[in-house]
Amino acid sequence: MNTFVDAIQWIFTASNWHQVNFQAGIASQLAYHIELSAISVAVAAAIAIPTGLYVGHQRRGTWLAVTIANVGRAIPSYGLVVLLVIAASAVSPKLPFSMLPTAVALVLLAIPPILTNTYVGVQEVDQDVVEAARGMGLSEVQVLRSLEMPLAAPLIMAGLRTSAVTVVATATLAGFVGGGGLGSFLNGGFAQQGQDPQFYGGAILVATLAILTELLFAGLERVVTPRTRSRRDRRAPVTDVVTGP
Repeated sequence: MNTFVDAIQWIFTASNWHQVNFQAGIASQLAYHIELSAISVAVAAAIAIPTGLYVGHQRRGTWLAVTIANVGRAIPSYGLVVLLVIAASAVSPKLPFSMLPTAVALVLLAIPPILTNTYVGVQEVDQDVVEAARGMGLSEVQVLRSLEMPLAAPLIMAGLRTSAVTVVATATLAGFVGGGGLGSFLNGGFAQQGQDPQFYGGAILVATLAILTELLFAGLERVVTPRTRSRRDRRAPVTDVVTGP
């Protein structure tokens, strides 16, 4: 209990928000963590959503999409970050300490849930309704944009929700490979004896940010759910990547 109290006190110590052990304080590291996570999820979404929409609408490339998703889940996150940092160091001595290596790893980690949920959401749209729309003269683009995307939106948002929470938690690894973010407090607290409040305080900050991210995307998921659907039909949050239609 004392450890938890000390961690809370560490978080609410005003000086720690500006500087911690001669390094950037909580405010700067929190901003870096959020920026890294937001960029990673945005890039992953820009890649995965159009690809998933194409696969789901055309019903082609499903096997490849499933394979990519499974490979993405199988790669250890920390190992991927370390490999990218090593590769970056071969290009430039300063590059490993930038945001790029960790961001690339997080993008690769975030793509599978978004990709899989997107194409599954589009494929689950009732084909009789799709054929009726085509019979009314709608083009393929209009069918996708006006029918399939709105109906698949809750599942797509669920994939974004899963990816965002995973990225926020995994971005902590940046602090263990010389990068910034809230993970630097865990790394520093673990490496230095007598810094338990910093270690546990950093862990509390990461957990709090992940919870807030979950709540934010849960709200967005409710917003994009078509009002014509009953609450009973609304999908529960996706906690695992769908590995097949």
